[in-house]
Amino acid sequence: MRSSVKGLLIAGTHSGVGKTTVATGLMAALRQKGHKVQPFKVGPDYIDPSYHEAACGLPSRNLDSWLLEAAVMKEFFHRAMTGKDLAIVEGVMGLYDGFRGDSEEGSTAQVAKLLGLPVILVLDASAAARSVGAAVLGFKEFDPEVNLAGLILNGIAGEKHLEFIKPSLAKAGVPLLGYLPRNRDIALPERHLGLVPNHEGTVRRDFYDCLAKQVGQTIDIDGLLALAAPIVAPNENESVIFPRETMRPKAAIAVAMDKAFNFYYADSLDLLRAWGAEIVPFSPLEDRALLPSVAGVYIGGGFPELYARELSDNDAMHTTLRSAALRGMPVYAECGGLMYLGDSIEDGEGREFRMVGVLPCRSSMKQTRLTLGYRQIEALDDGPLLKRGESVRGHEFHLSALKERPDVPAAYRVLDQDGRYEGFRMNNVLASYIHLHLGSKRNLARDFVNFCTVWRETSSS
Repeated sequence: MRSSVKGLLIAGTHSGVGKTTVATGLMAALRQKGHKVQPFKVGPDYIDPSYHEAACGLPSRNLDSWLLEAAVMKEFFHRAMTGKDLAIVEGVMGLYDGFRGDSEEGSTAQVAKLLGLPVILVLDASAAARSVGAAVLGFKEFDPEVNLAGLILNGIAGEKHLEFIKPSLAKAGVPLLGYLPRNRDIALPERHLGLVPNHEGTVRRDFYDCLAKQVGQTIDIDGLLALAAPIVAPNENESVIFPRETMRPKAAIAVAMDKAFNFYYADSLDLLRAWGAEIVPFSPLEDRALLPSVAGVYIGGGFPELYARELSDNDAMHTTLRSAALRGMPVYAECGGLMYLGDSIEDGEGREFRMVGVLPCRSSMKQTRLTLGYRQIEALDDGPLLKRGESVRGHEFHLSALKERPDVPAAYRVLDQDGRYEGFRMNNVLASYIHLHLGSKRNLARDFVNFCTVWRETSSS
């Protein structure tokens, strides 16, 4: 890879400081300047990448140093940079927050060090002045191996506010690259699980242009680019997770993609394609049936509770999915996909909407609490993705809960939560609240495609 290819990482002091706004604005401004920007997101987030994709015109890639082996994560990173000249990576939570409190594992700082990227720190200064310098100094000295190269402030009330802050930064020794003002016009929409996904069309059409314009006015883009580090691809051409040569399609896998279901890792879908899957998008909201050629179904997460009435009304899709499951077609569902395959979804006001009915469970949004965290799981039986006893790392992030646990075989034991049972395994249906990155275990994508292929061959013979 040419040494002219460079990268930066945009981190925050903590969640909610405006990392996504700053990172997305920089991506949009740099794209307008003619750069081929490849966006990335640290951690297991699905929503922030939707804004990156809108700003860059390219899928954003997740870099998670807990879910993924370092070698796999680096391969995804370098593979995505082919034909690009600038990587902009948005961090997760605070710079040093990760899997647990006594380790950097899974943190933005760890990813920055693994990839050799300089860090631009975003700090919310809306309720601070001289204390900003103290905070930045602490972040700089906490881990000297992290290259804290610059600072961007958010929530600046005006020039006078900025002048109160600047003297404190001299002691920290981190250059100020600019700021974003307090301005609702450049704020991203939020709800119960954080930002609203861009796929839902809630962001006005001129938002990205307005954000890019603001970034150009108050952030030193040339100074920021001068801090970017060269990205040099490894000499080895051997892949650790992709096949040596991309295989010809051998199994069509229907993937639910619409406003209700859009939580997928771009690299997971690339792995499926590389191992011989033909990805066939379908909409549980609008489509009436699966294509006859389909040999497997993948229903990811999303917000089915917001579209429960429309999903409930599509009886034809319910019928085709029930028929597919009864015939033994491999069906893999995560989180929102699990809710959709159940008997019903209850919204926050207690209204219940009928769903597909493949699984005898009911999910509810009423009086529930957020469930969030990394999970280590072990398969309890052979299935579409894992064999009995195989373990893998995943992530859980949902506000809904099951109203009761039906008498159906569980899919997993959660090893780091006293072995509690999670998910369901019925026939060739595998459904769980836990999201998996198909790069988190080297055989996951390959085995899912092969499982679908074998089912197609045996069911048609």
